[in-house]
Parts: sequence; structure tokens; C-alpha cells
Amino acid sequence: MSDHEPKAPGQVRITPRLIESLYTEAMVLADEARTYFDQEGREERGQLDPFVRVGFACEPLKVTTRIMHIVAWLLTQRAVESGEIAPHGARRPERRLGVAAESDPAVVKQLPAAARRLVAASSDLYARVKRLDEEGFADDPVPSPARALMGRLERDLIWNRGS
Repeated sequence: MSDHEPKAPGQVRITPRLIESLYTEAMVLADEARTYFDQEGREERGQLDPFVRVGFACEPLKVTTRIMHIVAWLLTQRAVESGEIAPHGARRPERRLGVAAESDPAVVKQLPAAARRLVAASSDLYARVKRLDEEGFADDPVPSPARALMGRLERDLIWNRGS
């Protein structure tokens, strides 16, 4: 693929704006999960059948693991955009999206509504980032220095607006 050819249908260019949007979504979800599983979820867990309670106990770890992998991947993308990591460095296995355990649909179906929503939201976000990770590295052209500079300027603009 050359710089002049568009990406294949369905492929999304990983831009600083997209990275920041996903990062914000991941951090909000992390906060919601922590609040729920530390407070309301503890109360709801006590009312569950013992078998479901065991499944419920595993879900906070699965949800937070998904989110941690997402955040680590997004921070790598930020580092690429800022020039701290070369684009080919982001392709190293340890910088790709980590593997996260899937939730068992039969267990999730028995969980309280709030827990089901958090499991679904973390699974959905992980699946979206996984597609970006897989598609984002499919024959990408070497970025031009001008695009890298534009990416850094866009990122700085986004960061400065939040300050």
C-alpha cells in the first residue's frame, strides 16, 4: 500500500484523536468497574448462588485485565505518535495488545445487570482495539515526518485543551 492509496474498507487510521477517545473510554470504564466491584458488586455477590458467586469473583479480574491491556496498547500508540517509539517498534510482540481471557457467556448471563454491562463494555472495547491492533499493522506505509509532526501537534492540542 502506498501513501496515496486509501486503506482497505473497514480499516481505520489510528490517529491521536482516536487514541485519546479510546483512552478516555477505557479510563472511564476502569473507574466504573472499580467502583462497582468494590462497592455495589460486593453486596450483590453475597446474594448469588454459590456457583454463580465463584464466576462473579473471576469477572473483576477479567474486566480489569482487558482494560489494562487496552491502556498499555494505547500508551504505546501515543509513544509512536510522539516519536518516542519508532512505528516498527510498536509491532514487537510485547507492545501489541495483550491476550485477555474471555468471559463465559453462561456465567455472565447469571450475573447482576450492572456486572453484565461492565463485562460486555470491556469485551466490546477490547474487541475494537484488537481490530485496530490487527488491522493497524497490515502493510502500513512508512509514516512521513510531516504526518508525524501533525500527529504530535494534534495530540498536544488535545492535551492542552484538557488542562
